[in-house]
Amino acid sequence: MTLKHKKVAVFCLVMLASTLLAQAQDATEIVRRADEKVRGESSRAEITMEIIRPTWKRSISMKAWSLGMDYSLILVTAPARDEGTAYLKRGNEIWNWLPDINRTIKMPPSMMSQSWMGSDFSNNDLVEESSIVTDYDHTLAGDSTLSSYSAYIIEMIPKPQAPVVWGKVVSFITKEEYLQLRTEFYDEDMELIKIMEGSEIEEMGGRTIPTRMEMIPVDKEGQKTVLHYRDIEFNIDLSDRFFSIQNMKRVQ
Repeated sequence: MTLKHKKVAVFCLVMLASTLLAQAQDATEIVRRADEKVRGESSRAEITMEIIRPTWKRSISMKAWSLGMDYSLILVTAPARDEGTAYLKRGNEIWNWLPDINRTIKMPPSMMSQSWMGSDFSNNDLVEESSIVTDYDHTLAGDSTLSSYSAYIIEMIPKPQAPVVWGKVVSFITKEEYLQLRTEFYDEDMELIKIMEGSEIEEMGGRTIPTRMEMIPVDKEGQKTVLHYRDIEFNIDLSDRFFSIQNMKRVQ
């Protein structure tokens, strides 16, 4: 290989590396914007969860507060038998308050992948122990169209040691509003396990967001869980003191 050809080859490798790096940065920025869209610096929400099975349905109402990525609190307000049950995240610690037995339980990492109150959402889905922004490497995998929205396809592979149970997550994020309209969850064998779909796009809390989220397991016909956002406020006045074990027991 001549010196001229070597220079061309090096130049091509540098350009390829720069392109791949730019694509990775672009993909991460898309995911960050989509995450910030529904999170804000802080938030308060009222949510109804409908658990749907082939022969029965169950509804759960809750309030949820968040502060950044380190703090969240979920309070169950209905039905009466579950009222007052609460879930708290402080940093890497997750706590569960069970008022009927007057007991606080610190949840081990092994419980994060388990079902939240019998739904198709996991404990991790609700209290968000893992972060789609910081716990994954992101790749821009292509484009798609969902419900007339042009969307990016982002492939997310968990980083080593990240608190993630999935082998891969694929998210479809709209190009204009950065809405997460579809997310596919794959196990370590890259088998599709469940799909989350966002719909009923509305303005709520001053932002355009999906107000209905469906979690659908792919191998269980007639089964899904639907989250309905009834109200949400972003960037409210909250401090980390709100997210204490003591407040978890008395918050209304």
